Amino acid sequence: MFNFGWGVLFVLVNFALFLICYRAFGKSGMYAWIGFATVLANIQVVKTIDMFGLVMTLGNTAYGTIYLASDLLNEKYGERDAKKAVWFGFFSLIASTIIMQMALKFERGESDFGHDPMAVIFGLLPEIAIGSLLAYFVSQFLDVRIYTYLKRRFPKPGQLWIRNNGSTLVSQFVDSLIFCTIAFGLNGDYPFDVWIQIFFTTYLFKFIISAASTPVLYIARTFKFKPEA
Repeated sequence: MFNFGWGVLFVLVNFALFLICYRAFGKSGMYAWIGFATVLANIQVVKTIDMFGLVMTLGNTAYGTIYLASDLLNEKYGERDAKKAVWFGFFSLIASTIIMQMALKFERGESDFGHDPMAVIFGLLPEIAIGSLLAYFVSQFLDVRIYTYLKRRFPKPGQLWIRNNGSTLVSQFVDSLIFCTIAFGLNGDYPFDVWIQIFFTTYLFKFIISAASTPVLYIARTFKFKPEA
């Protein structure tokens, strides 16, 4: 039960920091949030935990807030700013991957103790790195397109939950399908029934986090700022 209670607190802290970031820095804060949340999610995914008899990876909360940020940008500033944020997150992920892979190639000093932990975290298998990049790229732009469509079909302020959950319902399914297929399915290391469990739990918890973030989006939408560039 510790993991569940701590997990609830973990989610609430992430949401609170998200709101603080937007309140303090406005639209620029959302670009920054997407940048570091993309990197954090791919670091946290290395750690696995047990909850309710299921093995799952961390990173779903941070990754869910990326959708929250892009939906907020789309809601308040339009599709163009949301797409720009997605590109920023994609660049952050590529740049951090390249830089850390180069950093691991340095010859370690005699007193070094940081290389091995860094190698475990950042020396990920090519399948995971490729799957993460491709899943992010496809699902995020799909989320922006679907949100824009739903914004036209359901434009009322009270229909925000339809726009938010409708876009993430589809885009996170695509995200989980691409990532799990490339990272765990194509290499043949996992039987099909195990792959199905990984895919199902990954998608389920990502969507739960996104659905839970709906009140956060309602709160963030009320924030007022001076005209932003």
